[in-house]
Amino acid sequence: MASTNNSTVTLTAHCLCKANTFTAQVTRSKLPLPASICHCWSCRHVTGALYASSVRWPEPRANVDVSKLKAYSFTPRVNLLFCPTCSTPMFWEMLNEPGKPLGALTGTLTNHEVTPIKFIEQGYVGDTIDGGASVWLQNANGDGSRCRRFRSEEEGADPHDALPAGWPPASELIGFEEKTGDSVPIRCRCKGVDLILHRGDYTGVQMENLPWNVDPDTQKLSAVFCGCDSCRLQGGIDLWYWAYFDMKHLSAACGVTLFPKSKHELKAFIDRKDPAVGSLAYYASATRAGVLRFFCRTCSATVFFAEDGRPELLDVSVGLLDAPDGARAEGFLSWSFGEIDFKGDADGGWRSRHFEGVEKEAEKWRIARSYPENWRRLGGGTVQG
Repeated sequence: MASTNNSTVTLTAHCLCKANTFTAQVTRSKLPLPASICHCWSCRHVTGALYASSVRWPEPRANVDVSKLKAYSFTPRVNLLFCPTCSTPMFWEMLNEPGKPLGALTGTLTNHEVTPIKFIEQGYVGDTIDGGASVWLQNANGDGSRCRRFRSEEEGADPHDALPAGWPPASELIGFEEKTGDSVPIRCRCKGVDLILHRGDYTGVQMENLPWNVDPDTQKLSAVFCGCDSCRLQGGIDLWYWAYFDMKHLSAACGVTLFPKSKHELKAFIDRKDPAVGSLAYYASATRAGVLRFFCRTCSATVFFAEDGRPELLDVSVGLLDAPDGARAEGFLSWSFGEIDFKGDADGGWRSRHFEGVEKEAEKWRIARSYPENWRRLGGGTVQG
């Protein structure tokens, strides 16, 4: 985003591989533009994030050439337009209102000093069961203003549908130590990716011998907030949420017995179009050798991150987990609340304020619910990425 003169600002949005870049002129006095956040099941599973956030693109629809983007039929009335190469979701398109401006995914916006958006409302928070990421996005703007939450849709919502700041109460959460089930489904929106993540058995394993991605106190998998530019751009969301897992604990929901056990095997399965991996595709990072980003080629959902340094230990997008206790899957995951990995990527731009607000709110939420400080924050874990 760059100023063209004192009264006009150029907004820029682009995908991870930069094959698709869009610009729009907006009057400075109209900034920040109102942005909304949706926590519904479909938005979580079509992105892989814990929500989808978007802003009305300030350019007439007829002037925006989206011919290089692939369309996924999100609903009969809405298409999600994404880059077929790197999977970045760029725009929402309203099919029954062809003249209506596109909705740009906020994570695609460049990170300059001028703040282009302000998060106003959060919708379909009720779908999360446990509040999902909405609990820390109440301070998403980092300026003291509150991003209101609604149980169902946010636009034109009934004021009685608004959720109080403390919802849900701690008594309704699974809690820090409690576990739920021995497995959790991993599903994208179109269900072309339909896998099962199994809980590892660490009975009798000494604390010092546990894998680095397993919480020694709960034996749950580590889940983190990631603020790096690459994850943001691939998923189209300003913050990403990953959980680390071992490939030996992954299987296909269809019940096939042979399933890849490493990044390299997963790539080989995709290359030969093995039905066990469904609609998985991958993008090889142009900036980091040995990094593969796996996604659904049909609906664009970001699924896995993998690198050569740990080919058997991958990251899975938390938004794809279909846990019975809620979007955060706390019965399976141990969260590093109050800390964003790679937040330095946002330094010098408007997202640094977003990150600061999120960290403070997440820490406040943790303390209010008497969750202990995560072992990674106490020096027991290593930042991966």
